[in-house]
Amino acid sequence: MFMKYRTRQRPVVYEKIVICVVLHPFDEFLHTHTRIILYICKNFQYTENSANSNLSRIPMKNPFSLEGKNAWVTGACYGIGFAIAKAFAAAGANAIIFNARSQDAIDKALADYHAAGIRNAYGYVCDVTDESAVKALVERIHAEVGQIDILVNNAGIIKRIPMHEMKRSDFQQVIDIDLVAPYIVSAAVLPEMMERREGKIINICSMMSELGRETVSAYAAAKGGLKMLTRNICSEYGQYNIQCNGLGPGYIATPQTAPLRERQADGSRHPFDAFICAKTPAGRWLDPEELGGPAVFLASHASDAVNGHVLYVDGGILAYIGKQPE
Repeated sequence: MFMKYRTRQRPVVYEKIVICVVLHPFDEFLHTHTRIILYICKNFQYTENSANSNLSRIPMKNPFSLEGKNAWVTGACYGIGFAIAKAFAAAGANAIIFNARSQDAIDKALADYHAAGIRNAYGYVCDVTDESAVKALVERIHAEVGQIDILVNNAGIIKRIPMHEMKRSDFQQVIDIDLVAPYIVSAAVLPEMMERREGKIINICSMMSELGRETVSAYAAAKGGLKMLTRNICSEYGQYNIQCNGLGPGYIATPQTAPLRERQADGSRHPFDAFICAKTPAGRWLDPEELGGPAVFLASHASDAVNGHVLYVDGGILAYIGKQPE
């Protein structure tokens, strides 16, 4: 093998070949050697985890590939989390890890993963609001699966109750699951990511990270806080080559929202269905699978320069004031 020229960083290894070039002091030789290096970089995969070297920005064959990566998507038993996990598997992820609060939910989800052709899924029973349980699960994942390269804080709930009628316990439960849990899980995986100087964290935010709406005071407070937690993780841990971004879904057509999209007895659309379609420039609800591509982008090397950002996949709702009444 050969070894690529370096200054302060350790040797950079490429698949099948490593290049050693000693630069000649004269310009014509420098130019020639630079062209050789660029040719090699374009044709061999960069595989070193380097946070401080400009070499980490060398283009790869497929910057969107998740090959060899282990991804933990919390609560990915169905809906948005399941769609994201499937997209990660399609992008080549080595392992898909998810959790739920009961073994029954794990077993059902594993059957769904297998039916989708995903055999590298690992399900664990864990309450992500329980700090000690999360830390124990992280250690178990390290032992049974390997390092956690990608974390998606997806688990969440919403309670639609007018604020003046909402019990404090209900408000607190939404905050605990939608905001405190992402803090707990992120804090548990960060030390290893810091040691490796590489990691991806994606927080599932919401349009309610930006907007308010009646009956969702707790949810909006949690998702607004999650947006700022995303930015602060970026600010605090970007120096370790860790990227933390948010993904903000619009209104997604899932089994949970199916009653809101059913036709009424007279054949008319449900009022909320009509409202969403009128407020969305796309004129429709979005499919869970449409979150897959953006999630893969944020989980891959393609987004190495993107940090502290919330990517809204909402069909244009946040950019649109709505149609003028006729």
